[in-house]
Amino acid sequence: MKKAIYLFLAALAIVSCTNERTVNVTVSNSTALDRNNEIVEVSMEEVSAKLQLTDTAEVIVVDENNQQVPYQTTYDGKLIFPASVKANGQATYSIKPGVPEVVSVKACGKMYPERVDDVAWENDRIAFRTYGPALQATGERAFGYDVWVKCVDEPVVEARYESELNPVTKAQIDSLKQIGKEDEAKALYQSVSYHVDHGNGLDCYKVGPTLGGGTSAFYVDNEIIYPYCYNTQEILDNGPLRFTVKLTYNPLTVKNDANVIETRVISLDEGSQLNKTVITYTNTNEVLPLATGIVLHEPDGGKNVANAEKGYIGYADPTDNVNNDNGTIYVGAVFPATVKEAKPVMFSKEEAKERGADGHVLAISDYEPGAEYVYYWGAGWSKYGFDSMEAWTQYLDEYAQKVRNPLTVTIK
Repeated sequence: MKKAIYLFLAALAIVSCTNERTVNVTVSNSTALDRNNEIVEVSMEEVSAKLQLTDTAEVIVVDENNQQVPYQTTYDGKLIFPASVKANGQATYSIKPGVPEVVSVKACGKMYPERVDDVAWENDRIAFRTYGPALQATGERAFGYDVWVKCVDEPVVEARYESELNPVTKAQIDSLKQIGKEDEAKALYQSVSYHVDHGNGLDCYKVGPTLGGGTSAFYVDNEIIYPYCYNTQEILDNGPLRFTVKLTYNPLTVKNDANVIETRVISLDEGSQLNKTVITYTNTNEVLPLATGIVLHEPDGGKNVANAEKGYIGYADPTDNVNNDNGTIYVGAVFPATVKEAKPVMFSKEEAKERGADGHVLAISDYEPGAEYVYYWGAGWSKYGFDSMEAWTQYLDEYAQKVRNPLTVTIK
């Protein structure tokens, strides 16, 4: 009996000690901006060591009110969670052993071989797509990123693909066309198409043979060397708070360098309108100009901004909005490092006809061999939080301040 009591007390002591182990995370904000629900990172290896976790142990993250905060562990060994810190302030979060609450997925994506190898992804604010080798094999020229607008915080992309690509529905549409019922076929298509807003958003952005919504490309002698579709893809993170994909591209010849291969790692966090993108190139041997571009769909450049000093470019795109009530798509890119030059560059009449667009607003930097080129790109919608170009420009301006002054994270 005494032995059983001793064993019980020993087990209780172990549990008590485990519960007392806590890692405190202090998040400091040096800017004059409130930082709300901004994703921060700590080393999961360091957390595990401090908490003396077993391989199967679970943890929770709690705020100063002891309320659980959602978190995710990433492919590169980080524990990430949303932090809110007042301007010029600090906030403390705690990580300790425990059973985490179930959280909703806010950032996710996948590759769709049934739709010519699209990789599409989203968060609670916006959605994106990039094109794959099956599309390139068709000869269709689609070089840049695509934007899908949404106005709900739950995932919608997979359901959109499933509705439009449903083989039964496609067969019904084809049958209606074959017997001359074009109007009925059109109505059925519109009822399932992701190019029509069914109350949660749609795909109405035009990419074509341009840089689309923020693709980067070498810019040699004032000519863009367009990358085509990705060659290989690997999804590294898939929610609930961050989606990450690694893309590699087919070799290009860039000036005097042959067999130049581009690798992109793109990540989208919950709550952000913009993707973080890290680009590296192999087999480059000299410093080369690199441009990040947003396609312009108006002959006069429309409402665009290009601020090299503050580190952002943006555009209010009226794509497909004539008589369609599709709203305005606001597109932008932000740069943590100094931008050499930012400006709109319009196409000639011949090129405008060829590309179905009028030009790009470009941010131009120098790429050094072996370096990482880091920037952020993305979009917003007039039907989901951005009622004017001024509001979008303010978002880009503040985002640039944040990435140039990241939150400081220390753990004890």
